[in-house]
Amino acid sequence: MCLGIPGRVVEIPDGYHDQVALVEVSGECRKVNIGLLENDPARPGDWVIIHMGFVVEKTDEAGARAALAGLRLLGRGEQP
Repeated sequence: MCLGIPGRVVEIPDGYHDQVALVEVSGECRKVNIGLLENDPARPGDWVIIHMGFVVEKTDEAGARAALAGLRLLGRGEQP
């Protein structure tokens, strides 16, 4: 299992050969690699899970909220 950070795709800038997207994570935009999603490409508005700068899967808003809640629990040292 890996720890993934949820984010929402804001933009896929031109010139990156569809490998990089701007993703909003906790109010900040970050460039992440979306190349692992070649069978189901990310589009603006999609929720994704990021691990070490790579989008590893798409999710929905509920999945993103659950992932963020889990990360918050880990940060407090609590057990779910």
